[in-house]
Amino acid sequence: MPQFTHSIARIAVWNLAGFQFRNFNDPNWVPKPMSEERTARQAEGLALLDAELVTLVEVNPLDHIQRLADVLLAEYGVQYHVSILKQPDADLNIGFLHKPGVDVSDIAFIPGSNGAYQNGRQAIKAQVRIGKFKAIIVGVHLKSGRDKGDQNIRDSQCKVIGDYLTHVRETPGLGHHTLMLMGDFNMIPGQDVSNFHHLGGEDVMDFVSCWDLQDRYSHILDAGRANLLDGFAVSRTWSGDYIRGSLRLFPMHWTMTRNGEPGMGREKFKEEVSDHLPFVASVRIF
Repeated sequence: MPQFTHSIARIAVWNLAGFQFRNFNDPNWVPKPMSEERTARQAEGLALLDAELVTLVEVNPLDHIQRLADVLLAEYGVQYHVSILKQPDADLNIGFLHKPGVDVSDIAFIPGSNGAYQNGRQAIKAQVRIGKFKAIIVGVHLKSGRDKGDQNIRDSQCKVIGDYLTHVRETPGLGHHTLMLMGDFNMIPGQDVSNFHHLGGEDVMDFVSCWDLQDRYSHILDAGRANLLDGFAVSRTWSGDYIRGSLRLFPMHWTMTRNGEPGMGREKFKEEVSDHLPFVASVRIF
C-alpha cells in the first residue's frame, strides 16, 4: 500500500444535489447526465477540498461519480478511486471517492435502513483503512421534510441504523474501529430530537456536527435562509484517531472562483454547483 507523507488524513462528506423529478408513468425514464459545466464546477470544488476520502450523497446518475474522478485526474492531476453501489429502490446514490493508499472494502447496504420510506435510500457502510487508522464509515441520506410524518419515517430509518452501529460496537474484531456516520441527515439539531436519539444507537455516537457547527449551516435554501441538515458523528469510544475540534464546514462557495474572481457567493454556488456545502474532518493515521 502506498505510504502517506502526512500524519493526518482528511475525510469529507458532500451532497451533490443530484435530485431530478422522476416521471413514474414512464417505464423507460432514466436520469439525465449532469451537465458538463456543473460537473466541471463540482470537480473544481473537490480539488480544492482535497480530502483523502469523500462520501458523496445524491450521486445521480450512478456514473456521475466516475465522471468527477475522470475530470479530477485530467484537469487537476488528482487520482481518486471510486466505490459505489446502486441503490436498489432509489435514484439518489451514495458513494466514495478515495485516493490511492486509502483502502475501502466490505461495501454494503445496511438492510432495512430505508425504514418505512417506500423507495427510500438505504444507508451504505464500508471498512476504511488509512495508515493505522481503521474505521467503519456509514453514509446516509435520510427522508427529507419537516412534517411530523417525515420525522416518523426518519425515526424508522434511524432505529435500524442505530441498531447496526450498536451491533458493530459489540462485535469482536470490529469493536475497536472508529465508527464514523455522515451524510444528509435531513435533521435539524434541537428540533428532530427523536431522530438523533434513535440514530445514536445505545449511546454509541457523538454528533460532533451538532456542537462543532452549531452556529453554521450546510443547506442553502431558495429563500436565502440556510440550516444545518447535514451531519457528522463519531463513536464515543475507540475514536481517539478523530482529531477533536477538526470538523469544519468547508466554505466551497468562498474558495471557488467565478469569472476569474475569487468567491462566488452562496446564491451562485447553489445555482451552479450544489445546494449543500461539504464537511471535512481530520484523523490521525500514525
